[in-house]
Amino acid sequence: MRDSLPPSALRALPAMVTLACLTGLAQAAPVKIGLLETLSGPQASTGQSFRSGVKYAIDKMNASGGWNGQPVQLIEYDNQGGPAGASDKLKAAIADGVQIVVQGASSAIGGQITEDVRKHNLRNPGKEIVYVNVGAEAMELTGEKCNFHHFRFTGNAQVRTKALVAGMKQAGTLGSKVYAINQNYSWGQDMERAIGDNAAAGGYQVVEKTLHDTNKIQDFAPYVSKIVSSGAETVITGNWSNDLLLLMKASKAAGLKARFGTVFLDQPGNVANAGDTALGHFIAHAFNPEAGGADSTRFVDDFKAKTGHVPTFVEPQAAFGLEMVAAALKATKPQGGALNVNAFAKTLETTRIRTPMGEVSMRAADHQVLMPFVVSVVAKDAKYKADGTDMGFKPVKVFTAEEAAAPVQASCKMQRPD
Repeated sequence: MRDSLPPSALRALPAMVTLACLTGLAQAAPVKIGLLETLSGPQASTGQSFRSGVKYAIDKMNASGGWNGQPVQLIEYDNQGGPAGASDKLKAAIADGVQIVVQGASSAIGGQITEDVRKHNLRNPGKEIVYVNVGAEAMELTGEKCNFHHFRFTGNAQVRTKALVAGMKQAGTLGSKVYAINQNYSWGQDMERAIGDNAAAGGYQVVEKTLHDTNKIQDFAPYVSKIVSSGAETVITGNWSNDLLLLMKASKAAGLKARFGTVFLDQPGNVANAGDTALGHFIAHAFNPEAGGADSTRFVDDFKAKTGHVPTFVEPQAAFGLEMVAAALKATKPQGGALNVNAFAKTLETTRIRTPMGEVSMRAADHQVLMPFVVSVVAKDAKYKADGTDMGFKPVKVFTAEEAAAPVQASCKMQRPD
């Protein structure tokens, strides 16, 4: 664990304290946000990307005054890439006085956190905490496991696949034979189901589908051989991190001609590993720096000035999610010298912000964010290059939040506080 109060907040602290004294603001306990992320192990690069987006937004929050005249405190906890580690770190965060926990990498970890948060809140009325989910996309988190204190600020398999299929079809590159390959856990199973569900709209047949072990396969060559044998024109996959990186490597080695429809191809390293094989591959993602005009340019320039790089992969969605949290905090007044978590959560349900991609809002029925999605293709004429190559992501189609949305799942039976 380590405190992560940004220098900008420290510089602003004297002015904020003075302002509080002059205006007579009631002093309240500072808000502590706990980042329960994968910061070590094979998936650490993904966890660090989430951390980058979260830190950017919290620094921005503190530079504009924090909450109730005090800087918001970000405390980091390494869940070590597993549900058990996340459960232990959540207990530590609660003991440290954290009221808002943030996590993104892995739906398996997200499932553990949301269940632990639900149980904690049932046992500790008046001391509730909120789980801000910036990346765990399993359907069950807003389905059978939906609960009032969980908010998802990213898409899910149905949202991403719907946009991906529509974008590729519009581009005339989807083909009629699709191979589905995904990781064998909740997220990958959701992707496989979504690929099948969108077959009629996309006008394709799923010629074969594969679920494989997660983060255990070192050589995807046998899987690529199966793809070749299937005659598929397009491969759709929800793979991420090492599993996508190694799949790209094996595809390049085999000279696979099928195009890929992906959701995490913009993770740093993937395009470089695929080389020219990546050209013509597609992705459905939350942000493309070319797609939002002047607003995107301002966001990119500011992010690069603060972090040293152009925002990519999961960083924009994490930043936008925490900007919604900041907006909700700003509208929530302290009660009894502290943040009332239930009041904050009710405000978050009605929060709307404007991002470079368009308006983002929270759906109260299941706490699934409604946000725009962009479908892009790997091309050499993209403005922003990836991985130091001469390739980047060229936007094909921006879908509004309403166009990308999937319906509320019937399995969500949310219990709300009085």
